[in-house]
Amino acid sequence: MFTGIIAGRGVFRGYRRGRTALLVEAPALAADLSPGDSLAVDGVCLTVAAKERAGVLFDLSRETLERTTLGALGPGAVLNLEPALTLQTPLGGHLVSGHVDAVGRVLRASARPPGKRLAVAFPAALRPYLVPKGSVAVSGVSLTVAALGPSSFEAELVPLTLEATNLGLLRAGSNVNLECDMIGKYVYNQLSQVRKTG
Repeated sequence: MFTGIIAGRGVFRGYRRGRTALLVEAPALAADLSPGDSLAVDGVCLTVAAKERAGVLFDLSRETLERTTLGALGPGAVLNLEPALTLQTPLGGHLVSGHVDAVGRVLRASARPPGKRLAVAFPAALRPYLVPKGSVAVSGVSLTVAALGPSSFEAELVPLTLEATNLGLLRAGSNVNLECDMIGKYVYNQLSQVRKTG
């Protein structure tokens, strides 16, 4: 479990074992990580497989490769990193599982001093889980839905978010991992079941 508050950024250093493992340079967090620990990498919950001099190694399942952006990273890609939530961790964002719902596409990232306004297109299947002023995780970052349309949403990026995460690097056409609010998904699922049986 995570909160969507990024603790540091890492750098993609390559795939291993025929793209079934991912190597991430994470100097700010590596010392505190051990094999078996969970780390959200661009919003995807991964398990530390090993530590090397070059970075931290994570196994990648076929599901992860197919449903997230982690299977198509370019050399030197900057990644958002967040260690797992503990009982002592402030819940500064919202509850994030690290289980990506879909990949979204950035429509625009417009200057909006002192920050930016981000517009992201999402697959139609996610629409029931998004609400105005609700929460959404974009590449692991907890954001508030500022505006919502049938197939896209907008969110404000404050200066701290631009500085501490990779969202400031996004451009039109960039792909991002999306995770809708966990509580909203459970509520929607429960109400859908009630309607079916009622």
